[in-house]
Amino acid sequence: QVQLVESGGGSVQAGGSLRLSCASSGLTYRTYCLAWFRKTPGKEREGVASGDPDGNTNYADSVKGRVTISVDSAKNTLDLEINSLEPADTAMYYCAATNRYGGCRYVGLDRDEYHYWGQGTQVTVSS
Repeated sequence: QVQLVESGGGSVQAGGSLRLSCASSGLTYRTYCLAWFRKTPGKEREGVASGDPDGNTNYADSVKGRVTISVDSAKNTLDLEINSLEPADTAMYYCAATNRYGGCRYVGLDRDEYHYWGQGTQVTVSS
């Protein structure tokens, strides 16, 4: 059974940084892609970034240059660091995963590609 648990959300001021962490269990070693999505009321859930143990990564254009994703294959965790936070980054952030040969190499940031989801962690950025 796959489980994803997010942590690290909170309230920060614009211009600050935040690090979110996703702890996963039950994924098949080295054949998975982990990702972060976010959702604000009235908008579709959008992909932020993804990564896998082989170093394949994807970043949404909206966050490129401000976001770094890192995977710890020993711990099966996915960390997301967001810098220069803006009020527009306020959202519920979700960790997602899918089992796929080749990991993130063949998986994008389409939410329909991910089968497992965490409960989410709230990030609020004030101006």
